[in-house]
Amino acid sequence: MGKISNEMQISMLQKITEIRRFEERIVQFYQRSKIWGYLHPYIGEEAVAVGSCMALKGEDYIISTHRGHGHSIAKGADLNKMMAELFGKSTGYCKGRGGSMHIADTELGMLGANGIVGGGLPISVGAGFSCKMEKKGRVVICYFGDGASNSGAFHEALNMSAIYKLPIIYICENNLYAISMCSRDSVAGQDIAGRAKGYGMPGYKIDGSDVIKMYEAAEKAVDHARKGNGPSLIEADTYRFLGHHPNDPAAYRPKDEAENEKLNRDCLKNFKNKLINEGIISEEQFIEMDKDVEKRIDAAVEFAENSPEPELDKFLERVAAN
Repeated sequence: MGKISNEMQISMLQKITEIRRFEERIVQFYQRSKIWGYLHPYIGEEAVAVGSCMALKGEDYIISTHRGHGHSIAKGADLNKMMAELFGKSTGYCKGRGGSMHIADTELGMLGANGIVGGGLPISVGAGFSCKMEKKGRVVICYFGDGASNSGAFHEALNMSAIYKLPIIYICENNLYAISMCSRDSVAGQDIAGRAKGYGMPGYKIDGSDVIKMYEAAEKAVDHARKGNGPSLIEADTYRFLGHHPNDPAAYRPKDEAENEKLNRDCLKNFKNKLINEGIISEEQFIEMDKDVEKRIDAAVEFAENSPEPELDKFLERVAAN
């Protein structure tokens, strides 16, 4: 692993900022009933998606969760199509049919968000088999939460991918809560990463609020997979700053816990300060970066609001066979 360039670190900061501002904006629109269905904000967890996707090539794949906007944006998703899908418009990624939990773009290598807990884990095995059979050096990142780590699909997927040495990087975003169930009360053993030993694969437990550590762990796992050595498991300790969804007051969490996480482990604030202190970027440059991000999100909102509603007679196109 080589030294991470200043340019890459600035790109990381820009992408974290992009995800944060996108999420902040859509929470506002959800509260104004502009967005239908459920919405699961990614605020606080942005470093996991950005650090891991930075270790990928354009042709690699990712498989997301119900909290998937950050993964999609980190992989390079179009903000206009993202916003339009959330608004239920025909110009969205799923033509307005899927909403927040079903963003997908196969050309981008984003094989889909999933409303089923752990639903992406079996899909990762199929994608991993495809990568191995094609022999083009592609790898797959499969994201899932601490709650999904206790599902049967988790063990089945890791077992099969280890047997066949599939090029998959399993990333558990342990944000401490599966809705309201704390992982300390639901996960046996000291950590989820330790379960990798049972399948003979490398396991890493890292600070998921540190984008550099996330990148380094992902880069190591990606290199391991590309060389034909099989899968790895990364447990990224992270924290969602909001409730499970915008209407969830998260009363099940200790108040001081949430405040401490926001104060000390905000990946955007901490990484911005790091780059400023190291002279890689100035405060003024960050302000301009932030303004540019906000302008692009404004444009995405305008695009979504001006896009047509789906036509009822075309609603089954690309969904069911003729």
